[in-house]
Amino acid sequence: MAIRGKSIIKDLDIDKVISLLNQAYADEWLAYYQYYIESKVIKGIMKDAAIVELTQHAADELRHAGLIADRIIQLGGTPILDPKEWFDKSVCGYKAPTEPDVLKILEDAIQGEQCAISIYSQLANMTQGKDIVTYDIVSQILADEVEHEEDLVALHDDITEFIDQIKGSIS
Repeated sequence: MAIRGKSIIKDLDIDKVISLLNQAYADEWLAYYQYYIESKVIKGIMKDAAIVELTQHAADELRHAGLIADRIIQLGGTPILDPKEWFDKSVCGYKAPTEPDVLKILEDAIQGEQCAISIYSQLANMTQGKDIVTYDIVSQILADEVEHEEDLVALHDDITEFIDQIKGSIS
C-alpha cells in the first residue's frame, strides 16, 4: 500500500479491516455463484422475471468482489486466493438451490441480502470517519444490497399475490 494512502486511516487495525473485507469478499463470490446457478435452475410461475433479477444481482455481486479485492490490495493485504476458503471465511454462506421453486429461491436470496446488509452496515459503522476509502466502498455496496433486497421482496410479493389471485378465481 502507498505510504500516503495508508496515512489517511485513523484509529483502525488495518489487519482487522483486511480480515473483515476478506470475509465480505468470500460472501460476494458465493452470492455471485448462488445467483448465477439459481438463474439457471429456477422453475415456476413468473420465472422469467426472477431470472432477470437474479442475473443482474449476480453481475452486481461479481462487481462487489472486484471492488473489495482492489481495496484489500490497497491496504497491503491479499484477497482470498483459494476458492475453497470462501466457505470457511464466509459469514453469509451459500445455500444450494435444492428446491428450484421460484418463491423458495427468492426467499433464500432475500435472506442472503439481509445478511449482506448486516455485514456492510457493520463495516460502514467501523470505518466511518476512520477510513474514508473503505467506508465509501462499503457504503456503495450496502446501497446495492438494500436495493437488491427491495427488488427481491417486491418480486416475491408480486408472485405471491398473483398466485393468490389465481387460487381465488378457481375457488
